[in-house]
Amino acid sequence: MRFVRLLVLRLARENSNWGYRRIHGELLVLGVRVAASTVWEILQEAGIDPASERATSTWADFLRSQADALLACDFLETVTLSGARMYVFAVIEHAGRRIRILGATAHLTARWVTQAAKNLVMDLEDGPGVLAQTPGSK
Repeated sequence: MRFVRLLVLRLARENSNWGYRRIHGELLVLGVRVAASTVWEILQEAGIDPASERATSTWADFLRSQADALLACDFLETVTLSGARMYVFAVIEHAGRRIRILGATAHLTARWVTQAAKNLVMDLEDGPGVLAQTPGSK
C-alpha cells in the first residue's frame, strides 16, 4: 500500500490539474488496481486540495511563464505622403515588449508574408533573445 500512496502523491504533485478520478484512471492504465475512494482518501490525508483548487493559474500567469516563447504578429496599414497604401508586417516579442518590423510592401501577397516569416525564423535560430537584442549587439 505504501507504493500506491507514494505513486498517488507523486501523480498529484506532478499533475496539479488532475483530480482523484483522473489519478485513479492513470493508475488503472499502469496496472495498479485501487478504488477511486482510496485515491481520494490518500489525497485528503496528505492535505492535497482538490484539483480545481490546486490548478488556479490565470491567463496572466500563463503569459508570464511562456513570455520567452510568445510572439504576436499583425499588419499595420499606412498611407505615405504620396498617397500610396503600404502594409507593414510587425512582430511583438512578449518577453522584451519590443516590436520588430519585418517589412513593408504596397502589394501584400502570401509569398511576401511567407518570406518575411521565414526571415524571422532564421533570425530566431541564431539563439534565444535575438529579438530582444538591439541592432549591433549581436
